[in-house]
Amino acid sequence: MGKPTGLLEFQRILEPAEAAAERTRHHREFVTRLTASQTEQEGARCMDCGVPFCQSGCPVENVVPDWNDLVYRGDWRRAAERLHATNNFPEFTGRVCPAPCEAACTLNLEDTPVGIRSIECALVDRAFEEGWVTPRPAAVATGRRVAVVGSGPAGLAAAQQLARVGHAVTVYEKADRPGGLLRYGIPDFKLEKVLVDRRLEQLRAEGVRFEVGVEIGRDLSPAALLEAYDAVILACGAETPRDLPVPGRDLEGVHLAMDFLTQQNRLNAGYTVPGAISAAGRHVVVIGGGDTGSDCVGTSHRQGAASVTQLERLPRPPEREDKGVTWPYWPLRLRTSSSLEEGGERDWAIETLAFLGEAGQVTGLEYRRLDAEGAPETLPADLVLLAVGFAGPDRGLLERFVVATDAHGRASATTDPSRGYRTTVPRLYAAGDVRRGQSLVVWAIREGRQCAHAVDADLMGSTSLPR
Repeated sequence: MGKPTGLLEFQRILEPAEAAAERTRHHREFVTRLTASQTEQEGARCMDCGVPFCQSGCPVENVVPDWNDLVYRGDWRRAAERLHATNNFPEFTGRVCPAPCEAACTLNLEDTPVGIRSIECALVDRAFEEGWVTPRPAAVATGRRVAVVGSGPAGLAAAQQLARVGHAVTVYEKADRPGGLLRYGIPDFKLEKVLVDRRLEQLRAEGVRFEVGVEIGRDLSPAALLEAYDAVILACGAETPRDLPVPGRDLEGVHLAMDFLTQQNRLNAGYTVPGAISAAGRHVVVIGGGDTGSDCVGTSHRQGAASVTQLERLPRPPEREDKGVTWPYWPLRLRTSSSLEEGGERDWAIETLAFLGEAGQVTGLEYRRLDAEGAPETLPADLVLLAVGFAGPDRGLLERFVVATDAHGRASATTDPSRGYRTTVPRLYAAGDVRRGQSLVVWAIREGRQCAHAVDADLMGSTSLPR
């Protein structure tokens, strides 16, 4: 795959990015895609390593060596077809996926993996520019009706796959516009919403209907939904946030991260948000060291925070993993996101003990270090954002469907091919974070595709959809 001597001739090319001082003045994407020649050169670095660990490291099992090779040879259209054969939305994963494929790349043994995500992004963007991405409506309607609850990546992937084999698919979304956390959650500087709208246009042209502003259990009962459709897929995510119930939690200025991020998404879309949370001029403390915490850091910079500090309860990871122990699996090592590169401080092994305040407003927090003995310390803060993960799906919704749950409160459904994504309720399926818990966009796409395979097989007795 690629050029036999490419890995020796060419160094990895990183996508250029706008300088931090410039990009923090706006909420647009700030990464520039590789040029055609740069992308082809990067594809040339893909080596004939025998076992494509990049493919097994990818949740949707992208056939990475194939489209790397095709791009290297200049056959971009066939490369785009190979890319879309396993991934419905590569423009999303190419921007927000942490790229476990690159961690699994053989060249990552030398810390110089092929820029798979860069190639993916350049490839899908060109496919749209050239008009290669077109609707693929089914030639024949099956007469079967499927409802999908939730319009995030799992729901959209399932809907698209089922529509393409002729089922009448309706997606229900409780927000005012489809997209789930792709729209109201992921910052625009990582994923501009015009990309989400572009895909939604394709799904609509393929026959998918969207009902927005409809909350199942409030506006439409689960029983009515199951009666009206031949199959129902729960793809409503794991959006219940974890809280931090310590003294002072009720102080003004202590907020859940997703409230903060969603409001900024809505402001960017032109909505008016009365009383919106603002980091402007404030000393911001973000509690939580994951992607959501990083998104809060980047958004705070763009809102004009006076300072930003991110705290993590876990110990500081090593600068570099032991390749002999971890490769080709996803390693635990220190990662610095683009948002953290823009400024701010971060600290590890920190346990928050209490929020401090005056006249009902947060003024700081009390904490202790878990990696050292000593008295509690304090940190000034007039805005605290809680990004400590998600507790699982909306349990009230699952209770209304009377579906069995696992020990973590997730919809109980297995990925075993013989029982594919079925819940304990007849004709009710579950896919994505509602089933597996908080995870990645790429895992949601995989589950949506596999769930569609199972639903089509159950409805029709067999299926041509890939699993």
